[in-house]
Amino acid sequence: MAEHGEQRPIGRRESTGTVGVIADAAGFARMRRYPSFRFTDHRGYLRHTERLLRTLAEEAGHVRVALFDPDGYAVWCARERLDADCAASRARYTAVDAARGATLPFTGRRPLRRLLPDLLVERERLRCWERATAQLTDAGGCPRCGAPLARCAFRRAAGMLPSLLAGPGGKRRHVVCTVLARGVPLSATLDALPEPTEPATLALCAVLAVALATGAPGGLVLRMTARGGRTEAMGWRLEAGEVVPLSEPEVFSAYCTDPLTGEPIPPEHGVHYRDARPLPTVLCDGL
Repeated sequence: MAEHGEQRPIGRRESTGTVGVIADAAGFARMRRYPSFRFTDHRGYLRHTERLLRTLAEEAGHVRVALFDPDGYAVWCARERLDADCAASRARYTAVDAARGATLPFTGRRPLRRLLPDLLVERERLRCWERATAQLTDAGGCPRCGAPLARCAFRRAAGMLPSLLAGPGGKRRHVVCTVLARGVPLSATLDALPEPTEPATLALCAVLAVALATGAPGGLVLRMTARGGRTEAMGWRLEAGEVVPLSEPEVFSAYCTDPLTGEPIPPEHGVHYRDARPLPTVLCDGL
């Protein structure tokens, strides 16, 4: 018995787990329709969840936070023929379905309220990646080399990235790529200081690859901010599968025009607009 008792804490320290959290008050209100969900206010629920996360992090050493979607949970329970008004069903949904989506590690260094915005961003990045890759899968073969067009377009996009991010050190580089694909906007962002993360890099390359593969219209914007606060902006137009650099006046016009109404808007204070440089042309995968 003593030996078993001594091994038990070791096993807990080496275990992992995922905790689902309802990020917004509207989702929390929908969850309250289940009598077995006994929390009465969202703030109190978040405090309780953070205490649980801290306990698990101390005991297990590694715990992740996932977004719990009440609407997705209801659909999942109906599909799996499970009772939605049951704590065991909620735990199973988190372990099986929610954990497949966006998750972030919880170490205790940041409170849960500060982690949730990053988790929401991660969810949108994952959704963007899924929509972009789905469109690339349907792109067919490359007319130049016969290889899968998705692979060629992604290679072209990845080949442009080093040149896009090149330049003097010490500057924060923020890249936004937006594409109107099949009437639905796809948008990905990338921060590069000191190095971009792999998920953000993949998402940006996937969105850019959609424009290159399908000819969907869009834009690519680079903002560089020095330590003193000086910001430079340049942009490229995505059209007919090509990346076209914009001149300083064109970038200024794009920044100072309301995209919905076409009306002029004041220029952003402290932003200096620059001519965009041509990005390298990367050969097809099969050439």
